[in-house]
Amino acid sequence: MRRWGVRGGDVVVAYDDSGNMSAARLWWMLRNAGFSTVHLLDGGLAAWRAAGFDLESGDDGGHAVPPGDAGLSDTGRTATALTEGAMPMIDAGQAAAWGRQGLLLDARAGERYRGEIEPVDPRAGHIPGAVSAPTTANLAADGRFLPPAELRERFSRLGVRPGVPTAVYCGSGVTAAHEIAALDIAGFPAALYPGSFSEWSNDPANDVVAGAGPYAEGSAGGD
Repeated sequence: MRRWGVRGGDVVVAYDDSGNMSAARLWWMLRNAGFSTVHLLDGGLAAWRAAGFDLESGDDGGHAVPPGDAGLSDTGRTATALTEGAMPMIDAGQAAAWGRQGLLLDARAGERYRGEIEPVDPRAGHIPGAVSAPTTANLAADGRFLPPAELRERFSRLGVRPGVPTAVYCGSGVTAAHEIAALDIAGFPAALYPGSFSEWSNDPANDVVAGAGPYAEGSAGGD
């Protein structure tokens, strides 16, 4: 953060050019480090272009960035306090039991959840008890997040509701952060399983299930 020039009191805005699918991981990491004033540019670079704003080239846009003071102490006071674990997380052991005590969402594409394809990990399928909730369904056609009411409706159909502990995983914990951002917009807290399916499927002691799962998105199930 200091190399990026982040200073105490700054507001950080993260974006990418893929509907914030990657930028959401940075949003989550900074939030997890205790940096609360970090946001996503809704719609990412495409929205910036559509608004007619200027673009620059180069690694730093041609501007020298002075070092920030994130995490530095000044006469005993921390300019920008950085911590660890400010965002809720679960590990593999908790993920194994999560479907029995709460709701575990799988943010990968439906075909990966069902085990029809698996381009990365050693086994195809999903964590037992998980519900398919592809990240792409959080976005409108223009790459912006759906309105809060529509996100609440979507997640409610999947079984998300107050009092039900919710956790999210994907392949490697990146797009799951996007789902957590969407849940946050909808007003639902959720924990991230950072190791996600890559960690899970690489441990032969963990069961992997293929098929449609407990219920399909868009059905009346979820209770």
